[in-house]
Amino acid sequence: MTLRFEGKVALVTGAARGQGRAHAVRFAEEGADIIAVDLCRQLDSVAYAMTTPEDLDETVNLVEKTGRRIIAEQADVRDLEQLTAVVNNAVGELGRIDYVLANAGIGPVFGDQSRRLAAYVDAIDVMLNGVYFTVEAALPSLLAHGDGGAIVITSSAAGLKSVGRGFATKSHGGAGYTAAKHGVVGLMRYYATTLAEHGIRVNSVHPTGVATPMIQNPQVEQYIGEHPEFGAALENLLPVPMVECRDVTEAMVYLCSDSGRYLTGVTLPVDAGLTLK
Repeated sequence: MTLRFEGKVALVTGAARGQGRAHAVRFAEEGADIIAVDLCRQLDSVAYAMTTPEDLDETVNLVEKTGRRIIAEQADVRDLEQLTAVVNNAVGELGRIDYVLANAGIGPVFGDQSRRLAAYVDAIDVMLNGVYFTVEAALPSLLAHGDGGAIVITSSAAGLKSVGRGFATKSHGGAGYTAAKHGVVGLMRYYATTLAEHGIRVNSVHPTGVATPMIQNPQVEQYIGEHPEFGAALENLLPVPMVECRDVTEAMVYLCSDSGRYLTGVTLPVDAGLTLK
């Protein structure tokens, strides 16, 4: 059987667990070598437990079980210089980049931390500036081989509608999350128009709630208990409480593979109908 990504290399940010890990493993199953990046430490603006070095080690283990190569590094997408060095070192070993999955994200929407200004700043720095820095760090390698490629940015249903559900849920973190996830749609369209002549397609995906530790944790449960209107806003049109990582991953595979070869500039909801509500 022909593997869709044989001989290709994918850069995945936020790869230590959740959606990023699922993307890395699935792309490896399809033949790609992987460059995996994750912060692997806690930010003060985030109420739930973030990723650890051990999480990234498990991603490495799962990718290696597919028989593909992986280079995994702890790096901060907010730091362009650091990110560029990591990418360049990995390309020195793996030879190229064909796909960029700009997935790194945080959820500074819950708990007392969300009401601090740092939650807004971190949201913008990680999920808007971090996406820009990820693409810029990878772009020289993506252009160098002349074979085109694909960039997929992880936005959110919150990139198409606000996460705010009234004044009681107003917070710096909620504002930053919504602004960042909307902002990357602008970046996606900018790159789609400027990179098309090089055969590089650029799209964004917009998931509803995904069954990952970002959503499935005591802090979110407490917040929804305190703000049932927020929980009601997360109820999908289809009768499923959340989608799985693999549902978003398969959208990534589609957008990067030959099946999606004529899609660029698209905001693709993987939202179980949430944005129709």
